[in-house]
Amino acid sequence: MCEADVDLGGPLADWNAHLSLVRDKAAPLPESLAALLVEVAEQLTATTADVPLAALRAVGVLERIAARVGREAAGVLADGGVSAKAAATGLGTTRSKALMLLLTVQDG
Repeated sequence: MCEADVDLGGPLADWNAHLSLVRDKAAPLPESLAALLVEVAEQLTATTADVPLAALRAVGVLERIAARVGREAAGVLADGGVSAKAAATGLGTTRSKALMLLLTVQDG
């Protein structure tokens, strides 16, 4: 039997429905931030094609910003008593992945 003979409609539809539910429960990004992130991704992609060292430098800057803001956000969540389960729902991920993310950024 080849792949073309396998009907993935049911399982694939179920998976897509699950992902949609997870996205709907996740904390929404403010529209202005989402647009800015799209713009940054586009600029980085264009810069990578033209000046890859500059793109890599920009990625380093973004990593430092993300680490700092991640520590601040994790601290606010911890101070507010937000559980790993609630964080997982808000992040659209599993409890264990949310816990790892929270612990990683707090330790960073």
